[in-house]
Amino acid sequence: MSLSVGIVGLPNVGKSTLFNALVSSRQAPVGIHPFTTVKPNTGVVRLADTRLERLSKLIKPAKTTPATVTFIDIAGLVKGAHKGEGLGNEFLAHIRDVDAICHVVREFDDTSVAHVMGSVSPLRDRDVVRTELTLKDLETLERAREGKKSEPVLQASVEKLVAALNEDTPLSSVDLNKEEREAVHHLHLLTAKPVFYVLNVSEEDLEELKGEVKQLAGKLENSVVVCAKLEEELIDFPEDERAVYRHEMGLRGSGLDRMIAKAYALLRLLTFYTVKGAEAGGEVRAWPVPAGSTALNASGRVHSDFSRRFITAEVIGVEQLLKYEGWKQAKEKGRVRTEGRDYMVQDGDVIEFRVSG
Repeated sequence: MSLSVGIVGLPNVGKSTLFNALVSSRQAPVGIHPFTTVKPNTGVVRLADTRLERLSKLIKPAKTTPATVTFIDIAGLVKGAHKGEGLGNEFLAHIRDVDAICHVVREFDDTSVAHVMGSVSPLRDRDVVRTELTLKDLETLERAREGKKSEPVLQASVEKLVAALNEDTPLSSVDLNKEEREAVHHLHLLTAKPVFYVLNVSEEDLEELKGEVKQLAGKLENSVVVCAKLEEELIDFPEDERAVYRHEMGLRGSGLDRMIAKAYALLRLLTFYTVKGAEAGGEVRAWPVPAGSTALNASGRVHSDFSRRFITAEVIGVEQLLKYEGWKQAKEKGRVRTEGRDYMVQDGDVIEFRVSG
């Protein structure tokens, strides 16, 4: 599964700075004027995973492969984007292709970096972007309403969604059954995508986490407080020095790690692991799958042919595997169990698939 997250927001709120910090490279240009980013920048970011680190230390494989999240830095949006203002049409087209949205709002003051709205107001900026996405969805739904009159499920679903948007309800909050979801899937509706917010603050606000910042973060659902400028500056330092600096500031780990974990949780993903020994070609690997996936579904992630040749899955929780210090020892203690194709994979499962041929 390829998880993609689009970084969106008004111009000059720190999207590209944040993207550079995420990919540990100054890949995206950062400027003081709107629309520095025109074409989207794409980077693959590892999911921080202490369980994977501990498994790798135990197994000592030749290769350790973490789960990843793809972040896409998308051009800034302005009021009127749904009508094509600024880079609106291009901006909105890129959002259609992502699985989730990371909406960056600006809380830092910097007179050298122009604010497209003239002043700093995170909640206002959030509402501008939300309104533009809503208006674009209404436009898409109106086109669908005018065509394909012979598809009653599509038409009924469209009417339900239009009514929700007219009441300022994002489509991610609308309850659709499976048939209705399938009927509107091709519309790629923007407000149907899960959203989390990054409150981009100054280093001073991050260090002190002032009361007003905490209060503001509480008004942004699914929010993470980050100083993008600081995180970008830290890419020039070794990882251990970054950790020391964050500790000295009283920070609980990396804001970037919290962002990635937020995206992962928002899409209701869980992680299972596969383990091969320390011999040549050995690998410990983390695999993301949607919550509710069966062993059969998970086997297809490891190899497309496994779901066709599936026999059974041998399963143990990662903590138990670590406790017994290896697969062989855990199996001798009777802790590895055999499951069928309908077994519901749990977060932290270590699985060895048995396949035919």
